[in-house]
Amino acid sequence: MNTNELQIIRELAKQYAELCATEENKEHYRRCKAVNDLSPQRPPVWIDEVPWNEMNFEDRLTLTCEDPFLRQMEWFFKEKLYRWEFFRADMYLSPYYPIGKSWESSGIGVKIAEQTEATDSSNHIVSHHYFDELDTEEKLARLHLPVITAHPEKDAESLAKAQEVLGNILPVRLCGSNVNHCPWDDISMLRGVEPILIDMMDRPEFLHQTMEIFTQIGLSQMEQKEKLGLLDSQLESLHCTPPFTDDLLQKDAVPGKVRTQDVWFRAMAQMFSTVSPAAFEEFEFQYMKRLAEKCGLVYYGCCEPLDNFMPVLKKLPNLRKCGVSPWSDVRKMTEELGGNYVYARKPNPANVGSGFEEDTVRKEIRETIEACMENKCPYEFVLKDISTVAYRPQNLFRWSQVVQETIDEYYR
Repeated sequence: MNTNELQIIRELAKQYAELCATEENKEHYRRCKAVNDLSPQRPPVWIDEVPWNEMNFEDRLTLTCEDPFLRQMEWFFKEKLYRWEFFRADMYLSPYYPIGKSWESSGIGVKIAEQTEATDSSNHIVSHHYFDELDTEEKLARLHLPVITAHPEKDAESLAKAQEVLGNILPVRLCGSNVNHCPWDDISMLRGVEPILIDMMDRPEFLHQTMEIFTQIGLSQMEQKEKLGLLDSQLESLHCTPPFTDDLLQKDAVPGKVRTQDVWFRAMAQMFSTVSPAAFEEFEFQYMKRLAEKCGLVYYGCCEPLDNFMPVLKKLPNLRKCGVSPWSDVRKMTEELGGNYVYARKPNPANVGSGFEEDTVRKEIRETIEACMENKCPYEFVLKDISTVAYRPQNLFRWSQVVQETIDEYYR
């Protein structure tokens, strides 16, 4: 590897390691963990799913390494250092360089067929029109269980290479994943949303047949990942939220082996925003719980409002965190969650999408703080799904400042 490029990575790694060791970084970890352990203090603030194609402020994100492996490392460190400088909020820097475990899937027998339209060729966020690939029993019969293959030899190679680059500057860690099960996202991309909603009324038995197959697929993936050592109980992030907790530490833990009961379960049904609680229980909950009950803790929800579904969701004994989208009834959700679950509040990303709506942001944050304090609800703020900032990175910088200033009004 090029000596100059090695020096670039090592200098960036030194800066990163120094920040990892700061008391502020350690405090961020404690704050995030306290919320997940239902011992709330000041609510943590995270920012994720950033439109990086619009964020190269002062040329800070320009990459210079040509070697593909070093270029990937360069992006990791520059992105983290950039966040810390300009919109750190309560981000936590893990004291190691992560390498995701390598694996592949044989697939499930059906692929997405779609048409896309983009308004910005540099942005991966585009509009989709999906063609229905699962509208008949004949097409459904093409589905099969996937075969997952791990590649530990690639992991060993990547681990050794990163260790050679970083030396004693920063440890390197192989990282697995939690259990992520979102079949309705997959089904909606294989069919489109409208045919599914129609089938709920006209062909409910066909949707149940579909969900049974996808549930079997999810169970198979989960079991295979456990067997292959691809699960991880020490995540850096749980779908853009802090994952840290002491409540995944099992008394019967097996050294060197991560089981499903040792990890977070992540699920959502975003296309169910317009269905009834009864339909949610019938077509999502009864299937999802068969996987969720095998895992240690559950984080449920994304963009769909959950306020009407909470009486159903609370039947899960290991539910710990719920996503509260901009379309949720904020106060109703705090009343439902109380002190028993984490309230993962997703502020509206539209407020940074063109100009910066400071008064609107302050009002949104205050409303959440006051409702959560009134109902003694552990909570966090997670700004995500940021499709654009209109090439104004300062929108995010200012959002981070304003939210912390607003929280300061309640937590001195």
